Amino acid sequence: MFAIVFIASFAILFFIARLNASEGYSGDNTLTIYNWGEYIDPELIDRFEKETGIKVIYQTFDSNEAMMTKISQGGTTFDIAVPSEYAISKMKEEGLLIPIDHSKIPNLKYINPRFLNLSFDPGNKYSIPYFWGTVGILYNPEALGGKKIDSWNDLWDKDMKNQILLVDGAREVIGMGLNSLGYSLNDTNKDHLLEAKKKLDKLTPNVKAIVGDEIKMLMANEEAGAALVWSGDAADIMWENEKLDYVVPKEGSNLWFDNMVIPKTAKNIEGAHKFINFMLDPKVAAQNAEYVGYSTPNEKALEYLPKEISEDERFYPPPELTDKLEVYENLGKRMLSYYNDLFLEFKMHPK
Repeated sequence: MFAIVFIASFAILFFIARLNASEGYSGDNTLTIYNWGEYIDPELIDRFEKETGIKVIYQTFDSNEAMMTKISQGGTTFDIAVPSEYAISKMKEEGLLIPIDHSKIPNLKYINPRFLNLSFDPGNKYSIPYFWGTVGILYNPEALGGKKIDSWNDLWDKDMKNQILLVDGAREVIGMGLNSLGYSLNDTNKDHLLEAKKKLDKLTPNVKAIVGDEIKMLMANEEAGAALVWSGDAADIMWENEKLDYVVPKEGSNLWFDNMVIPKTAKNIEGAHKFINFMLDPKVAAQNAEYVGYSTPNEKALEYLPKEISEDERFYPPPELTDKLEVYENLGKRMLSYYNDLFLEFKMHPK
């Protein structure tokens, strides 16, 4: 009888251990990574596992808000996460991050200084650059009768009826409305925000759909004439369809940064540092950038990228352009909720 109970208990413990592993519980030989979808070359995960003997459990999120909620709840252990700049600022405030030991990240020397010591994390105490880019307009000149786009306001033209796809993001869409009026995309003046919402309502006849990852397939298949997208998605889509072009509108736009952080839930802090340093190896960073399509902040990695990528100013714009763009600021819960409410009202506005 004792033997049966022992075997049953052992089986239960084994099942719990496997379940915990699948839920992201990690130890010295396991690293749980929480990242955006399609945001790493899978070959690099395999290589990291072989080089270190650390098993990687890889989970994805589709928004900074979803990521922060899951980490703040603390039910799942994550050793690495990849939030955007305003989310990093908020996570710092809420005590959700562990400081990074720079002595364990020797490859940090390869990061271009213009991407370090930024306002959302002075001294990079809690975050290390992963990818960066812009928000702009991807468009098909041929489908639009040879039209050249260089302004947000071009999207309101009557000849753009039912031609536009928008990403399903409040900051991006409300920000577009604000920028088109000459306001900051971090504006908290409710009169300005309502003005932007009213202008966006006038855009609805031109909006074909508000979508997520489907935007890639729809634009590649020429099912719309223009789209509000992130630069990396634009690069990916343009690789599929060379007819398309990408522009950062002259009124201004978002300059964004996604950084690697170590959440307070981390169990394998040593392994997290090893992974961060691995991803900063120039050849690794170049392979990852070429696979994902986003811009690498790794200056040395540019030497290993094809020149048609590294010298394309649409995706590696010079400082004179990026200096004019804005980084998303942490608006606080109330103001972010107000942005989300306006965006929901816009999505429900009849054509």
